[in-house]
Amino acid sequence: MKIHEYQAKELFRQYDVPVPEGKAAVTVDEAVEIAGGLGGYPVVVKAQIHAGGRGKGGGVKLAKSQEEAREHAEAILGMNLVTPQTGPEGRLVQKLLVEAGQDIREELYLSLLVDRDSARVVIMTCREGGMDIEEVAERSPEKIIKVAVDPLLGLQGYHLRELIFGLDLPKEVQKSFAGLVRNLFTLFVEKDCSLVEINPLIITGGDEVLALDAKVDIDSNALFRHKDILSYRDTDEEDPLEVEASEFNLNYINLDGNVGNIVNGAGLAMATMDIIKNAGAEPANFMDVGGGATAEMVENGLRIILRDEKVKAVLINIFGGILRCDVFAEGVVQAAKSVGLNIPVVVRMEGTNVEEGRRILAESGLNLLTAVDLKDAAEKIAAAVK
Repeated sequence: MKIHEYQAKELFRQYDVPVPEGKAAVTVDEAVEIAGGLGGYPVVVKAQIHAGGRGKGGGVKLAKSQEEAREHAEAILGMNLVTPQTGPEGRLVQKLLVEAGQDIREELYLSLLVDRDSARVVIMTCREGGMDIEEVAERSPEKIIKVAVDPLLGLQGYHLRELIFGLDLPKEVQKSFAGLVRNLFTLFVEKDCSLVEINPLIITGGDEVLALDAKVDIDSNALFRHKDILSYRDTDEEDPLEVEASEFNLNYINLDGNVGNIVNGAGLAMATMDIIKNAGAEPANFMDVGGGATAEMVENGLRIILRDEKVKAVLINIFGGILRCDVFAEGVVQAAKSVGLNIPVVVRMEGTNVEEGRRILAESGLNLLTAVDLKDAAEKIAAAVK
């Protein structure tokens, strides 16, 4: 789960990771009031959306006076901010973060992430902060320092020394940098993060190390352990169909093609999308109804998929195990009747009570195309969207 920068900095404060003084605002007047309480200008007005590259899109501005703070807040709040990470549709800015300006002497990059290949937490840092790390990696990969930490051993002194000497940090900031990394690592582990990123991490003119930016992603599978962080969820930043699907305990992912998919299981979803592409079509989404889905969940899943205007046909690919084929077929028929099905639907089912499921579909009186196997399903769905 992604959270906003101001929320990430609330977590940083809890773990004594230094951040600039500042608060979030939802109105222009509130932003101006916060700016006036920061002890002087300049202040920074920052758009709060779940995407990076905000500065490139005009979502981060420096204000040298109260008038400029108001002017920037009025310009940013309510704007449709387009960044390299939002896509051309952009994101509506509904919140601001107003922070005290800083005396920046140097900008670094620092992140912690889970490396699936090594099954370790990797700390990645670079002396060239404030820019896209991908660009640095492509241009000068030798400048990026990576340190892998065994989660069973935890962060050790030699890890910190490797980072500090790799960055060639001045002596006067080495201790504060080490403390910051220690606290950040503790946050990463205790909050079940999948990513923590600070870009830039600054060294101030007073030799302080400060997180000027903050990005935190929490492993959604661990959210049941963090009720406090659940309150950080901002559904305005999520795809409305994905939010609606989550209300029915359905996993829905929106894509760019024209074939809607209903499957049960992530592995089957991957295989189904592969066969769709091999047949010459493109998946528009996939809806994983899970192993224990009810007819009602299936109905809600199909209804949500059909609300995607990109969908020109639907492929249903179900393995009947815990979810019996007859239960699934009842859900499909119920959903098709309630939503008024007007596009082709190809159904491929195998498993428990498959014959009963096929009978239910055949006697439904609906225009449902059945497939005997995956190859047959792929060919029929590709033909349906041509």
